[in-house]
Amino acid sequence: MYAVLTAIIAYLIGCINNAYIFTKYTRNIDIRNYGSGNAGATNVLRVLGYKAAAPVFALDVLKGVIAVLIGKYLMGNTGAMIAGIAVVCGHNWPVFLKFRGGKGIATSVGVVMTVSPLLGLIALAIGVTVIVLTKYVSLGSITGSVTFVLLNAIFWNSTQIFIFSLILASLAIFQHRSNIKRLLAGTESKLGQKTEIK
Repeated sequence: MYAVLTAIIAYLIGCINNAYIFTKYTRNIDIRNYGSGNAGATNVLRVLGYKAAAPVFALDVLKGVIAVLIGKYLMGNTGAMIAGIAVVCGHNWPVFLKFRGGKGIATSVGVVMTVSPLLGLIALAIGVTVIVLTKYVSLGSITGSVTFVLLNAIFWNSTQIFIFSLILASLAIFQHRSNIKRLLAGTESKLGQKTEIK
């Protein structure tokens, strides 16, 4: 019962799409109609720049943190992991936006930094390094997600947290499947390439 309650609460928190809300009320646009069509911080960065993307990213991270803390309060570490997966699913497929959301990376950052701070920080640092070196946000996001899985395999804590990391990485890779195709084709957009709004 608590597991279901935890998942529902976390999912609904994830459904609060900050990219959509912020751009709708500050620029009167639906961010999903611009850039990559993704309702997330990276697309806000691409379309509106750093000043608009920063609060969206911060709020997306925060909702991951809040969901995990609620899950932990209700069910301990198991609840934290259930909430972590559910909040990312809510971000990716929000019921209020006809299941067209973001890719879940900023929210995943909040989740892993709360569930497993040390390994989360290492994975984040590696992901950011890849972004800085290549200018591909998608590549850095995927790398960071996979790194978190590998770190949990190397510094084995429990089967539960390893499966948790594997599910989070799978969600990230699934949401980046079109980016992976563009990376392989050499057509993926780099950080700094901005889409103008007419």
